[in-house]
This record gives sequence, C-alpha cells and structure tokens, in this order.
Amino acid sequence: MYNKMQYISQGKTIEEQLYNIHQALDAGCDWIQMRFKNQNAKNTFTLAEAVKVLCEEYLANFIVNDDLYLAQQIAADGVHLGLTDMNIKEARAILGKTKIIGGTANTFEDIRNHVQNGCDYIGLGPFRFTDTKEKLSPILGLSGYFEILQKMKKNKIEIPVYAIGGITLKDVNPLMETGIYGIAVSGIITESPEKKILIQQLNEKLYANVIV
Repeated sequence: MYNKMQYISQGKTIEEQLYNIHQALDAGCDWIQMRFKNQNAKNTFTLAEAVKVLCEEYLANFIVNDDLYLAQQIAADGVHLGLTDMNIKEARAILGKTKIIGGTANTFEDIRNHVQNGCDYIGLGPFRFTDTKEKLSPILGLSGYFEILQKMKKNKIEIPVYAIGGITLKDVNPLMETGIYGIAVSGIITESPEKKILIQQLNEKLYANVIV
C-alpha cells in the first residue's frame, strides 16, 4: 500500500533542496518526489544521489520527477511523469515492472490513458491555483475531483489518486470525501515552522477512516 502523503521537493539550489527534503523526512514524511526544474544534468544528478542516500536512511520512497533516465541511473524507487513527458507505456518498458510510475492528470481521459499504459498512481490536479508550478492546467476544485472519481467508479477504474495543488490542512477532509486516495503537497510543508505537528495532523486526517 502506498503512503497517503507525498512531499514534492522545493528549492532553487542543491543546498535548499537537501535542507527542505531532510527537514520533511525528519518530520515524518516517508515519500519524497524530487522536483528540481531548469537545472543542468550535473546538479540534478548530484542532488539525486544525495536524496537517495537520505531516503534510504529514513526508509522513505524516492521518486524522481520527470527524468526517467536519471531515475533508472541511480536506481530510484520510481519516476513521476507529467502530461508532456515521456509516454507511460514507453517508461514502463524501460523501467520494468518493479519500479513505481506515477502520472499527472487533469481529466478522466488522462487517467484512463495512464491506467491502460501501466501507471501505478495518479497525481490529479490542480486543486486550486499554486505558484509552485508553471503552465497550470485548469483548476479542478472539490467538484472536479468528485466528478472524475465518480466516472472512475462507473468505469471500474481502480488506481490510487492523489490530489495536488495548493492544498492546506483544512482541505484534507473534504478532499478525502471525494474519494481520493491521498495528497501530494509541497509549500505547506516547506513553509511550516512546525513540520512535525503539521505532518502528524495531515496523517491523522488522511488515515482517519483506514482500518489497519
């Protein structure tokens, strides 16, 4: 079973990224998606190597954003691919069956395509406007999630769906009521002065109805 919360890393430099990731792991995050945009290959590789060591130390899942060949090169747990990145079918052929492949979606059609191509989980969004990401897809809001999740149920499509995009603590309960599996968050954790408390609160809400 996948963790219900993913932390998407932030930081403009290797040092900032490592600091934020280390803080998130220390506070209880156990799924890191390394997102390091507009960087040269050397810097991205250096960061990925260091993050892999950290994630192994904290027994956390390590997913590389966008860069399938980097994920393969450093033997990360998997890769997350955006709508304009490599096709998921192609990625699966390269990475094999044991690695995790996540895909970004904005519509029900995106999800159906990803599932048919062998995706493991979906990052569905954006929930609301966020300045973390450039070229934002249309905002979904609660009604958008509910509508898409209902279509999935009707079409008997089962795959973990994570809400993403400007999510706050008070959003978690209503989002979970739409039928999503979990959340992918960034700024809320990076900017929190009380990360441990926040992550505990988020997990309490995310796992409230899970029977162990």
